[in-house]
Formats: sequence, C-alpha cells, structure tokens
Amino acid sequence: MPLPHKSIGMAGMAIMALSLSACATEDYVDKHIAVVNDRVTQLEGRVGQVEAAAQQANAAAQAAGASAQQANQRIDQLTGRVDSIEQQLAAKKPRN
Repeated sequence: MPLPHKSIGMAGMAIMALSLSACATEDYVDKHIAVVNDRVTQLEGRVGQVEAAAQQANAAAQAAGASAQQANQRIDQLTGRVDSIEQQLAAKKPRN
C-alpha cells in the first residue's frame, strides 16, 4: 500500500523540524557560554579579594603572635626580678 506523496513529504518535514529543534544553535551556545564566563570572571575576582584578605589576616595574626611571644619573654625576664625583690623584702626586718 503506497503512501501518498504528500504524506511522505509532511512526515519528512516533521522529522526534520523535530531534529533541528533539538539542536542548539551556535549563537545560543555562545550566549550561554558568555553568561557562564561572566560568572566565572566575577567569582575569580571575589576569590582574589578573599585570598588577599586572608593573606592580610594571616600576616596580622603572625605579627600579633610574634608580639605576644616577645611580651611573654619580657614577662619571664621580669618575673625573676620581681621574685628576687620580693625575697629581699621578706628577708628584711620590719621597722618599728
């Protein structure tokens, strides 16, 4: 049973339309890639800012740690002197 010529043509057009609608055009892909690239660029900028802030915070923390260590060393030096003075005062006889 042969199909009418018009039906074959319509079926071919329908198949072609469906196959083309499933394919993304180059322009469509380029637009979406551009959107993703813009987002990536923005995120790279933010990451750079966060990284710089983290490095500054790390440097400040290291400087604070060094200062604290120096202060502790100074306290250790003074503790011995204070202990010595306290012992001298305890050994002295009170004045009456």
